[in-house]
Amino acid sequence: MNFELTKEQQMIKEMVRDFAKKEIAPYARELDKTERFPIETFKKMEELGLMGIPFPEEYGGSGGDTISYILAVEEIGKACGSTGLSYAAAISLGASPLYYFGTEEQKREHLVPLASGESLGAFGLTEPNAGSDAGGTQTKAVIDGHDFVINGEKCWITNTSFARTVIVTAVTGKDDRGKNKISAIIVPTDSPGLTINTPYEKMGVRASNTTELVLEDVRVPRTNLLGDPEKGFGQFLYTLDGGRISIASLAVGIAQAAFEAALNYSQERKQFGKTISSFQAIQFKLADMAMEIELARNMVLKAAWLKDQDKPFKKEAAYAKLFASEMATRVCNQAIQIHGGYGYMQEYQVERYLRDAKLMEIGEGTSEIQRIVIARQLLS
Repeated sequence: MNFELTKEQQMIKEMVRDFAKKEIAPYARELDKTERFPIETFKKMEELGLMGIPFPEEYGGSGGDTISYILAVEEIGKACGSTGLSYAAAISLGASPLYYFGTEEQKREHLVPLASGESLGAFGLTEPNAGSDAGGTQTKAVIDGHDFVINGEKCWITNTSFARTVIVTAVTGKDDRGKNKISAIIVPTDSPGLTINTPYEKMGVRASNTTELVLEDVRVPRTNLLGDPEKGFGQFLYTLDGGRISIASLAVGIAQAAFEAALNYSQERKQFGKTISSFQAIQFKLADMAMEIELARNMVLKAAWLKDQDKPFKKEAAYAKLFASEMATRVCNQAIQIHGGYGYMQEYQVERYLRDAKLMEIGEGTSEIQRIVIARQLLS
């Protein structure tokens, strides 16, 4: 086994790290307070080619691999969890389904603008009554001549206010067993009948654009159906598997930021005439934090490598997402503890890391769902 990054992967990691330090991190606190989406940052990422890292150049991408992409997610998430979440959602959820399941025409029309950074990608799966139970989707798409007519509601959808299109899951009929067939359909965000709202007041990742979608007789061509209508459910499960790797990497990035803040603070803060880093109680906390971050990072890299090698990665993606997300919450909590009373204050930012990290245990499948996925893989 070779645990070294390639020269190209290392170059991307260093480039994104430098960019994030200069262009993202200095504004993270202000973005969190104002809940302002940093569209100007995404324009700069577009110029650097970051929006299309894992897609071929023929579709507007950079021709990189999954590992390169998740390295970028970690560095961006380390600088700002909100920016990292919108970045991961744009690529893993908004653009990837088009690349994996779209027709050539759909890729040319819809993937190229996303991979080149002209627009952000969005994926409308979650509904008020269908979160973890994606099979309970109630949004319906009915065929009317050459069109689909879509009615339903989606909630907690990332990036839609800044997206040219959103991929929406909807019930399109029944299968042979009488169960709902769920398909993915490309919906332009300027479609008549589509209303995009931003009603949420969030605990964390407050600068990431989170929207509610209301679809009332939204009409789109049947050619906007994405992939095989008989395999729609499996297609978006595959999409979620890939997305879980990126959320795991984002969790690692947030945890790394919290760890570095705690490490630096422990070497500066003095109590009883010594820096607190000299106390074994603090040293043990730091050791555990560093160990868990590295273990999570290795699992993320393994899942990404399996995906790049076209090997099964569902179980490993769930491992990575589950462990990294819960690890991030633990690490951020300990970072606050090391900071003491200062950690509870917004000035020191570690409280923001904890607020941002908590979503990693919920989005892209809760921790409970990850355990179900893992158990099913073990028992299958």
